[in-house]
Amino acid sequence: MSDCIFCKIVAGQLPCSKVYEDDELLVFHDIHPFARVHLLIIPKAHIVSLAECTPEHERLLGRIMLLAPRLAKEHGLDSGFKTLLNTGRGGGQEVFHIHAHVFGGGDPVAHI
Repeated sequence: MSDCIFCKIVAGQLPCSKVYEDDELLVFHDIHPFARVHLLIIPKAHIVSLAECTPEHERLLGRIMLLAPRLAKEHGLDSGFKTLLNTGRGGGQEVFHIHAHVFGGGDPVAHI
């Protein structure tokens, strides 16, 4: 999608502070962090939101969820972390390209 900020990041048209990449996923630091560690896990393929997922996305969603604890541990979140998937405007989604937040390591996340 030409107007999707995350698609532009995947395409290398916009910079990010990348922490992980493979054929299907890209992970980078959120530019407006909620906590000391705040990562975004995004699929490289454009998927609008969790509500748009179909059974064909099951494996990809599983990969995202299994990558989250690995990255949390690598970033020092040994005592725990939070994951968040905002879905749709009413669910707080601001960028309409599915993404999982992984965050922790500070008081600001306690209210989320």
